[in-house]
Amino acid sequence: MSRIAKYPVELPKGVEANIAQDQITVKGPLGTLTQALTGDVTVTEEGGKLSFVAANDSRHAKAMSGTVRALVNNMVTGVSKGFERKLNLVGVGYRAQAQGDSVKLQLGFSHDVVHKMPAGVKVECPTQTEIVVKGSDKQVVGQVAAEIRAYREPEPYKGKGVRYADERVIIKETKKK
Repeated sequence: MSRIAKYPVELPKGVEANIAQDQITVKGPLGTLTQALTGDVTVTEEGGKLSFVAANDSRHAKAMSGTVRALVNNMVTGVSKGFERKLNLVGVGYRAQAQGDSVKLQLGFSHDVVHKMPAGVKVECPTQTEIVVKGSDKQVVGQVAAEIRAYREPEPYKGKGVRYADERVIIKETKKK
């Protein structure tokens, strides 16, 4: 059995889970998330806790029990607290501006880059060089942050570009004559 699947997921106050045959739906104050289930994992709810058990003794079922438990835990955290990812812009003239459901980026190109946010994801720009992506689905928030970073990844000689707030960019030494 997976070591992660041994620990049940506690449902905080205001969060409820509905377990169907092939999916689990978690509803909370920040929204509703749904995850498809396979026949390899049995999910049960007892006293405000969700338990995950491999349906059979196969290696795949044991692995999937831990995976499903981690995904459901992220869903519960997302609908109760939410997730956020912070990005910093490093470079002269690099700016960001939130405009409703999109973010306008000036990254040294001849044109501005406008990135539209998917449903359920909000973007804020506390300063011109900071971007905060917020949402209830951890996978979508991470994907949107990665897409914004991909417009201008940090380069290794000056460190210019879009980087995560906790990312360390190793600066290379330039060539010597």
